[in-house]
Amino acid sequence: MRRRQRKHDEANLPLTDHLKALRKVLIISAYAILIGTIIGWFFSDQVFAYLAAPVIRLQDISFITTTPMEPMLVKVKVALLIGIVLSLPIVIWQIWSFVLPALRQNERKYLYFIVPSSVILFLSGVGLCFFVVLPIGLKFLLFVGGDAITSYTPLLTKASYFGFLTTMFLTFGLVFQMPIVLLVLIRIGVLSPQVLASKRRWAVLIIVIIAVVVSPTPDLLTQLLMAGPMYLLYEISIWLGYLVARSREKELALK
Repeated sequence: MRRRQRKHDEANLPLTDHLKALRKVLIISAYAILIGTIIGWFFSDQVFAYLAAPVIRLQDISFITTTPMEPMLVKVKVALLIGIVLSLPIVIWQIWSFVLPALRQNERKYLYFIVPSSVILFLSGVGLCFFVVLPIGLKFLLFVGGDAITSYTPLLTKASYFGFLTTMFLTFGLVFQMPIVLLVLIRIGVLSPQVLASKRRWAVLIIVIIAVVVSPTPDLLTQLLMAGPMYLLYEISIWLGYLVARSREKELALK
């Protein structure tokens, strides 16, 4: 009873107290990222070497430096990336502790599902990108048209490669959030699994368009490797949507 009363009081705090709580979340998250970045500094060279493996495995590829500051800036960016990854549990916990008291009990159970599922889907998209799409896409992009000239040596800067890599990771990670979005729309009654199932042809067209628009590279191969998993996730969303729709109907029947 006391615990329930405490959560009720937290949910009805004045605006200034909410702002103070949000400020605390931001400060703790910033410190966590900073500490993680400092730790990541000592491992940034090894991490970049691992991320550069798809390029290193290719023949006749060399990394070059075009500005004196480039090696340092890339090292800082890699350390920041490590810091964000290391601090992610703390950041998620801080956001969780800020949002959770304002939610009702029936809303929290969906949040318990959405947050872990979103993280897993994001990591799945990043994994597909790094282990499958990137090696194939790099080989195609770096050597396409190479036979048109007699002497051809692809050169990459560390900064351009790391920027390309992070763009690919974010694109695939965000695209893999599609099932979460569809299931939330089904849960609130905007969509139904029957509608999704009947619009498969339109879904294929829209998915192909999205893959063409958001793909970081213009090659058809990368776009197909993005569109294929997207359609698979669409089909999975339909079957999971039937379960979500049944749960919604039961809740509405009890009211």
